[in-house]
Amino acid sequence: MKFNSVIGAMALAVTSGTAMAADDVTLQLKWVTQSQFAGYYVALDQGFYAEEDLNVTVLPGGPDIAPTQVIAGGGADVIVEWMPAALAAREKGLPLVNIAQPFASSGMMLTCWGDVGIESPDDLTNRTLGVWFFGNEFPFMSWMSKMGISTDGASENGVEVLKQGFNVDPLLQRQADCISTMTYNEYWQVIDAGVTPDELITFKYEDQGVATLEDGLYVLEENLSDEAFVDKMERFVRASMKGWKWAEENPEDAAMIVLEYDETGAQTEKHQVRMMGEIAKLTAGSNGALDPAAYERTVETLLTGGSDPVITMEPEGAWTSAITDAALN
Repeated sequence: MKFNSVIGAMALAVTSGTAMAADDVTLQLKWVTQSQFAGYYVALDQGFYAEEDLNVTVLPGGPDIAPTQVIAGGGADVIVEWMPAALAAREKGLPLVNIAQPFASSGMMLTCWGDVGIESPDDLTNRTLGVWFFGNEFPFMSWMSKMGISTDGASENGVEVLKQGFNVDPLLQRQADCISTMTYNEYWQVIDAGVTPDELITFKYEDQGVATLEDGLYVLEENLSDEAFVDKMERFVRASMKGWKWAEENPEDAAMIVLEYDETGAQTEKHQVRMMGEIAKLTAGSNGALDPAAYERTVETLLTGGSDPVITMEPEGAWTSAITDAALN
């Protein structure tokens, strides 16, 4: 068990004679240690960070940890965050900048019972739908707005929105006809509960044209004026993307590496191997550079997210290609 994520990198740095020269980097994850973040653990375990003269500490997240608050308080150099939360924080005064985008696609979807007559998005009206909040609701609200479906729960041919916790109980207990799931996590919790895929119908936000960018790397804008910091981030991104590509090519081995770093012991081999297979679909085709079209789609989705959009104006300076241009070319 690797109880401190930095130990592996430090040991490799010592053996290569670069320990004294290594620069420290602290990465704050969005959620707990799992295959969703395999690229970073692989880069740590395989010595990719050490090769770039970096001592990287990976901090797991959790339900009570907000990456934006951690970086604002000086607890991390770089964070993994979803773009809705990052752009919302930026508009409120925390100048976050996306420096890399390992995830090319969104894993968010709506998972519904197939026996309630839902065959297409048009059939969602007059249903109870489980939706994650705390910034995760905006793609859903934008989707409903795009379709002309009210979410106030009172309008005819609208939907009743159930504020969903980070579990699948509302679907299993038939409290909701559909719930929010990720392709790599909650969907499989439903399956593991004894439901078969044939009993479900899913709608991926990516297919509905309202997906927002997930799991990007963000830093504070002020740090980008520091040449030493920029150089450190270039090396960090280069090593991280090497880790992600290794994980894509070796999903089972990557999942086992993640399990070694799981201090809680809560993760299982079956779930992590399966998760890594799904995560690889989301990082496939990405070299870490942000796609401007995907960024514009994200902004449009957030600006049109119903009556209470997550951002109220077009962001400026919210992302840069300077790091990936230098790191990947």
